[in-house]
Amino acid sequence: MSAVTVSPKYQVVIPKDVREKTHIMPGEKLQVLCFDDRIELVRTHAMRTMRGFLSGMDATFVRDEKDRT
Repeated sequence: MSAVTVSPKYQVVIPKDVREKTHIMPGEKLQVLCFDDRIELVRTHAMRTMRGFLSGMDATFVRDEKDRT
């Protein structure tokens, strides 16, 4: 596990081993999520790159009769 220090400008540097493992590149967008006292960085994807990512998914399901009220 790597540790980082928050700068006076509230900036952090993502450690090299983490950048290499996750293939984060300069200029890439990350979303910041807060959970209680935890911060997570999640890679965002442009919608145009998401086209077809659900292809092959089985969309069949059984519906209850009471769902049709």
